[in-house]
Amino acid sequence: MVTAVSGFDYRRVQVDDEVTLTVAVGGSGSPIVLLHGFPQTHLMWRHVAAALAAEHTVICPDLRGYGASDKPAARDAGTYAKRTMAADVVTLARELGHRRFALAGHDRGALVAVRAGLDHPEAVSHLAALDVLPTLDMWEILHGVDARVAFHLYLMAQPPGLPEQMIAASPDAFFGYFLDGWGRDPHAIPAEVRAEYLRASREAVPSIVADYRASAGIDVEHDRVDRAAGRSLEMPVSVVQQDWGAALGYDAAALWRAWAPDLEHRTTTAGHFMAEEAPDEIVTALRSLLAR
Repeated sequence: MVTAVSGFDYRRVQVDDEVTLTVAVGGSGSPIVLLHGFPQTHLMWRHVAAALAAEHTVICPDLRGYGASDKPAARDAGTYAKRTMAADVVTLARELGHRRFALAGHDRGALVAVRAGLDHPEAVSHLAALDVLPTLDMWEILHGVDARVAFHLYLMAQPPGLPEQMIAASPDAFFGYFLDGWGRDPHAIPAEVRAEYLRASREAVPSIVADYRASAGIDVEHDRVDRAAGRSLEMPVSVVQQDWGAALGYDAAALWRAWAPDLEHRTTTAGHFMAEEAPDEIVTALRSLLAR
């Protein structure tokens, strides 16, 4: 079974008093940190990371609450706030010897990346976000029956108890629904990688739900404060996403530009799991970003 990025070294790095992250590190050169999405682990970057390692030090952690990283119980809303998870990433990079680094995230990891860029502009030199909108905008564009595509957001936004119980009752069916339905290339996630994603998610139901619950509460509050203060991402930003704006009736590039004045926005014909479905396209986009 594929459980590691080929050619990368693995280590455990403590990022706060109760959390140690598992991280794969490979290559040499200027650093780039790659953050995975849901319902995945750092393995989603296996193709992209190997390509980028020819020119860069590539750092691929499992986020807190996911994969082989620690999964603390959510004592309060802050435990899985993107602010907290972003601080994990900055500390991780610093512990590995990098005070400034490029940062790319997919899905949940992209939300962490955006928060890191807003909170730690001195640390993040370039930022890429794959197939998301900023948290506040995401909630604002979901209306009526079109919001059914994001039913999992509403389920996991509920108070602790029922969502965890429902998902844990049939975790492979729940997480497998997204792995099977969100991609366009059924061969992009081989059976053994899919099995690893399911195993990792099955063992992390409470922390995954806590991550999503934070995005319906404290993360929105943090975004509102930043929007009211006029804060934006100071570094070059690249966004690659499916053309959800056309499907749901909003201007995705305009929403992103409000947060990222130095923006390159592009759509892709790949599915949600674009780093696995179209790795060459994503490598090209990241190299273009790093050259800005």
